Amino acid sequence: MEAHLLRKYFIMGSQNCDRDPIEILTEAVQAGITAFQFREKGPGSLAGLRKVVLGRQLREICYEYSIPFFVNDDLELAKVLGADGIHVGQDDRFAEEVRARFPDKIIGLSVSNSLELENSPLSAVDYLGAGPVFATGTKSDAKTPVGTKWISQIRKQHPNFPLVGIGGINTTNSNEVMEAGADGVAVISAITKAKDIQAAVRSL
Repeated sequence: MEAHLLRKYFIMGSQNCDRDPIEILTEAVQAGITAFQFREKGPGSLAGLRKVVLGRQLREICYEYSIPFFVNDDLELAKVLGADGIHVGQDDRFAEEVRARFPDKIIGLSVSNSLELENSPLSAVDYLGAGPVFATGTKSDAKTPVGTKWISQIRKQHPNFPLVGIGGINTTNSNEVMEAGADGVAVISAITKAKDIQAAVRSL
């Protein structure tokens, strides 16, 4: 994928929102996000038809604004929604399996340490999500923060591989992630909890 699409990568599910997620995503795309990942996962998240209905509404917004639409981990949902891509973690499913099933979709993979990076099938994925860079309260199962050094390390090993930093990134520390060598930053609460989404996206 084109690395510039990772620049302002917004991740959200209804469980992250204090108000209508459709309104939040609409404001975010108008403010200038470059990619969106639907991550309906964890306590308070929707399931079944309600999850599909929300996904379709969010997909439509991304389509209207020509923003790449990703689904987190759920292959069936990605197929139903006609997602542009799928993001998988180390604990989800093998990236090769996803690639075999969806040869034309953009596939992202999370990596949080050197061992994971060494064992990751980079030929099967289009970009890496590195982190958590900083401590995050959004994910209850988040790993120990790896810091911006991890971004620099991946960039040194793979100078041209599309790379997005994730985890605890906000408007005040996003520049550190970019300076460390990332092509972009992935955020959840920096946008969902923002009083002014326009200003927040502009600051990332």
